[in-house]
Amino acid sequence: MRALLAVYDKGGIADFAAGLAGLGWELVATGNTRRVIAGAGVPVREVSEMTGSPEMLGGRVKTLHPLVHGGLLYRRGHEEDEAEVERYQIPAIDLVASNLYPFVETVTAGQAVSLAEALEQIDIGGPTMIRAAAKNHPHVIPIVDPRDYGEVLAALRASGGDPAGVGASLRSRLAASAFAHTAHYDASIAEYLRPERGPFPERLTVPFTLVEELRYGENPHQRGAFYRLDSVRVPPEGTGALEQLHGKALSYVNVLDADEAFQLVCDSPEPALAIIKHTNPCCFATGEGSLADLYERALSDGDAVSAYGGIVAVNRPLDMELASALREFPSPETGGRMFYEIVVVPGYEPEALDHLRRKSRDLRILLAPAGDPHRPRTDLRAVRGGALLQESDVTVETEFTVVSERRPTESELRDLRVGWMVCKHVKSNAVVFVRDGVLVGMGAGQPNRVGSARLAGESAGERARGAAAATDALIPFPDTVEVCAGFGVSAVLHTGGSIRDQESVEAADRLGVSLLTTGVRHFRH
Repeated sequence: MRALLAVYDKGGIADFAAGLAGLGWELVATGNTRRVIAGAGVPVREVSEMTGSPEMLGGRVKTLHPLVHGGLLYRRGHEEDEAEVERYQIPAIDLVASNLYPFVETVTAGQAVSLAEALEQIDIGGPTMIRAAAKNHPHVIPIVDPRDYGEVLAALRASGGDPAGVGASLRSRLAASAFAHTAHYDASIAEYLRPERGPFPERLTVPFTLVEELRYGENPHQRGAFYRLDSVRVPPEGTGALEQLHGKALSYVNVLDADEAFQLVCDSPEPALAIIKHTNPCCFATGEGSLADLYERALSDGDAVSAYGGIVAVNRPLDMELASALREFPSPETGGRMFYEIVVVPGYEPEALDHLRRKSRDLRILLAPAGDPHRPRTDLRAVRGGALLQESDVTVETEFTVVSERRPTESELRDLRVGWMVCKHVKSNAVVFVRDGVLVGMGAGQPNRVGSARLAGESAGERARGAAAATDALIPFPDTVEVCAGFGVSAVLHTGGSIRDQESVEAADRLGVSLLTTGVRHFRH
């Protein structure tokens, strides 16, 4: 029995090699891997001894040899293959342990990397050897993950070292892992080398790495998992780079809601706090003051009933004042303390984190780097039998066109900007009411815009008087303006562009409301 060992990740390789040697296996290894194994006192040959060829071109050519790939690819028991193996004296290789140069880590290390440096981290012999072993896995055991060493050794020990002790099911799983390893590697290289000709390549390869299996999917009877995008162009940020600091395991909906909450607050240049329920903001506040002040304003003037059991996100580090406030605000539903599933923060004061950990056993506390919310990126969404890819909606417009006789006041204009930012994160058709930087009413997901306006007004009540309203697309009929004005809204912002825009302008002028347009739509389905 012979094993070929050539790993970049040296973790556990010496112990694995010792286990194989103890079962009577011959070990062959490449340069640095051989030195680690030999340094542990395990007998091992250099691959060049087996091939009769030295490593060449600075190590670029070492396993690319007919004796290596013949030993990996020949079909045991196949008459013609066996004859050629005998004729050319090809040594059988029964196991390969290999993993690849750190290409992604090199090109995303945070410092400028030249093309030549990046190209040096593209492994050629390793992927070729891994793929050969995986292709012939009924006869060769392919291992790319050090976590599999123990299971393979246990199977071999149970069979007295005979490779046949590693059954078909385990071999198949190892082969799938091997092909996934090389596919992920190639996808990362393709992304790095792809010219900047738009975000839609003819062949889409997207490298993801499993972060964790979730408690469940969208519903308890569905399984779910969370993957991180391993992009060489966009640094780890946002939800994809989150770290759970405390609390129960996450579910699919937890991750989805946490992402929506964090994206909303990251859109705000000022301190901001959002509370999300079912991917829609029920409470939001931004502006001057502490996070604790924003929290109390968001709940006092927002939908505190819906906030119970929601997800809290802030765009500034968690401090002790907010940590205390999260525990003290009374629930309008129960009269007791508010309950939240998750708190998402871009940073924290240690004492504030300790306080929440001690006071809230199950509260999930997530740390996520804010990054640049306006960095161009792409969104991927599955449909049955396919996928949709689009550029992310990363713009937040701040300059608007006044189309009514009445111009907005400075405070109304500030609230319109906040409303426009918030409605981008509300399910279409979206209408939001904002007053003094606080979300006071919201209508989401209705099949007509005037229905969303009514919902926003009803949830705002008296708080709608003097508020500004924003909606995510054009207002097709004047009834939306009329409904908003009927609740006391004094300024309305929409995309504009309807063939009946003038009717909405006339309604605004008749009702003394400022009407503004953006020229941009922010549908969210």
